[in-house]
Amino acid sequence: MLSNIGVPGLIMIIILALIIFGPKKLPELGRAAGQTLREFKNSTAGLIEEVKENPSETDKSEKETKSI
Repeated sequence: MLSNIGVPGLIMIIILALIIFGPKKLPELGRAAGQTLREFKNSTAGLIEEVKENPSETDKSEKETKSI
């Protein structure tokens, strides 16, 4: 999806971001986006570990969901 953007597209996106948000807000937005991605990654990793530890409980919940 993002492999077709290229250098000119990235430059255009950076210029638009600077115009819209200003140079003072961009670091704050980048930090917030990074924290959001980190939190999402940690929560999905926790879910994956939980499923690996208890595969029988996951099978039970899938069967219950299918029967509804």
